[in-house]
Amino acid sequence: MRAIVLESYGGPEVLQVRDVPDPVPGPEEVVVEIASAGVNRADLLQVRGFYSGPPMAHEIPGLELAGHVVATGERAAVWSIGDAVMGIVGGGAYAERIAVHERQLVPVPPSIPIEDAGAVPEVYITAWDAFVQGGLTAGRVALVHAGASGVGTAAIQLAKAMGAVVVVTASAPKLDTCRGLGADAAVDYRSEDFVAVVQALGGADVILDVVGGDYLARNVDALRTGGTIVQVGVMGGGDATFPLAALLPKRASIVGTTLRGRPIEAKIAVTQRFGREVLPWLADGTCVPIIDTRYPLAEVADAHRRIEANDTIGKLVLDVPGPTARAF
Repeated sequence: MRAIVLESYGGPEVLQVRDVPDPVPGPEEVVVEIASAGVNRADLLQVRGFYSGPPMAHEIPGLELAGHVVATGERAAVWSIGDAVMGIVGGGAYAERIAVHERQLVPVPPSIPIEDAGAVPEVYITAWDAFVQGGLTAGRVALVHAGASGVGTAAIQLAKAMGAVVVVTASAPKLDTCRGLGADAAVDYRSEDFVAVVQALGGADVILDVVGGDYLARNVDALRTGGTIVQVGVMGGGDATFPLAALLPKRASIVGTTLRGRPIEAKIAVTQRFGREVLPWLADGTCVPIIDTRYPLAEVADAHRRIEANDTIGKLVLDVPGPTARAF
């Protein structure tokens, strides 16, 4: 099969298609022939050698996928050949096929084309899991930074589906998109003060932050008493300083979280709960994947360059239609 194999680390130029052996499923695994795979900022870090994936014969990036089941392990009983599935993985999705534990997958709703479904798992599970950890419920206020990003566009839709009030930050050209997805207030982070906007609503109950850096102190200011900051990324820098005393009277929490480093049992648990509680919103159109640009697998370097330019809205998707997938 074809795959993007990291033979060295560096910029997008190191991303090259190579031929590697087809995966063989373990006893509780299935082999999925990938139709689409999402491109994420974590992939950029991995390519530069800062975020290594799990041990594998060939280091292949890629954290999410959608496709069809083409083989099953001897104890795998959830899926049948030809089933359309999607899910998150620790790596390996920049390829034509992948072996994955059967319970790390959920069905692709008929309402979502398989070519779009690769843009769903990573951002929707990340945003939903962050809201669960933050305790977001109907009527509460969520502040979502980078509202036009992949995680941001998913988070807006999820928070509205949960009945929350949603405030987002984004650059001015992207604000209308955020409002169109359901944001109640959209703040230009370059010229407006998101703290003032959120405080006018009584403060944020949950802040979903992919930025980090100097946002931390302002996030604390924006919190309502008892609120929670859920840090899922550090696009603005991993080092931060803030007045610790400001956190105490608010009885607030800061939660750091990622999906990739969790043990397989935890990944299965979050995937299965996602399937029960969120998949119905994707099935009925309440939530939809927002796709900025599509690329063939061989042009993945261009996809990485586009993310680095920081002018995307939603997700970038790799189209990886193998010969079997085209037959379904």
